[in-house]
Amino acid sequence: MRILIAGGGTGGHIYPAIAIANRIREEYPDWEILFVGTKRGLEYKLVPEAGYRIQLVRVSGFKRRLSLDTFKSVKDLFDGLKDARKVIKDFKPDIVIGTGGYVCGPILWTASMMQIKTIIHEQNVIPGVTNKILGKFVDRIMVSFEDSRKYFQNSSKIVVTGNPVRKEFIRFDREQSRRNLGIKDNCMLVMSFGGSRGAEKINEIMKTVVKKMSNKEELQLIHITGSSHYELFMKDLEKENIIIGKNIMIKPYAHDMPALMGACDLVICRSGAITLAEITAMGLPSILIPSPHVTNNHQEHNARVLEKKGAAVLLLERELNDKNIVELLSRFTKEKHRLVDMGEKSKLLSKTDATEIIFSNIMGLLQKSKSRDSYM
Repeated sequence: MRILIAGGGTGGHIYPAIAIANRIREEYPDWEILFVGTKRGLEYKLVPEAGYRIQLVRVSGFKRRLSLDTFKSVKDLFDGLKDARKVIKDFKPDIVIGTGGYVCGPILWTASMMQIKTIIHEQNVIPGVTNKILGKFVDRIMVSFEDSRKYFQNSSKIVVTGNPVRKEFIRFDREQSRRNLGIKDNCMLVMSFGGSRGAEKINEIMKTVVKKMSNKEELQLIHITGSSHYELFMKDLEKENIIIGKNIMIKPYAHDMPALMGACDLVICRSGAITLAEITAMGLPSILIPSPHVTNNHQEHNARVLEKKGAAVLLLERELNDKNIVELLSRFTKEKHRLVDMGEKSKLLSKTDATEIIFSNIMGLLQKSKSRDSYM
């Protein structure tokens, strides 16, 4: 069998694709798996690192306002359709899976027109424009939230799966993770990060948090700046004479996120769908700061789900300042029972069988395709 997976741009689209690919490879190591993406997205780096081949196509997202970039996007779309047809004709996939990002548009549409079985997976509560359009053509629509159903027309195609996460986020040893990092039992470990690319606003606030929370024995902090922000962050600390205490670690990027998160008592982060899936899989309490720069404000909608269930504290970026973060951290060091309660509620929201449900649906569609071919 040949499996073609399209997804890219941010880690939120790529990590689910890799989780699905890993599950297929685990069961059928001889099957061929090929990813499709663009050179501009993180998939260009992450997919080969995960051990998979990737084919690049020419496509870009549409700007909301009419400009010269709009005409370039139209050209890229036609180029993308041409590239998509070539990739599909050369690879001859038995099924095509899309996990989001504008690369999915030409690939999934072309596959559908060529009568190849197709599946899309939507990570957020409110689906993106590409997935809304593709929902009319594909064979199966996987959604992560029950509330997403209303955004698609054909309800018979919809399966609520949750978001697939890597096994490391489900099977982890908290005590061992803490020992590896040298975290004492009575110490609260907090990790802050801004998604796969980092977040300027979170970095800005965390500079003051570093200053005010340095050398606090009851708290340890790991802050991940994002690779492109690290140098400036460290220079700013130096300029402002902020001393990094022994209880604080600043990193540009986390290569082993499950090991770090597995040791944590609390995370401060954006509310991308995959981040929330990883947090809930681990049963972690969180302070969520949704990005205001995403389509349909989907991160806030995602975060509200956790906030309503008491699993997270939600801070909108316009409300964010160093004072409210420091106050929350100080309060949580004294009221650790609140973190335990939030963590339990977080765990209740997890859907750790998402990858299995998706895998089962892929197998079902492949079986249908096989039966149809045999009949014909």
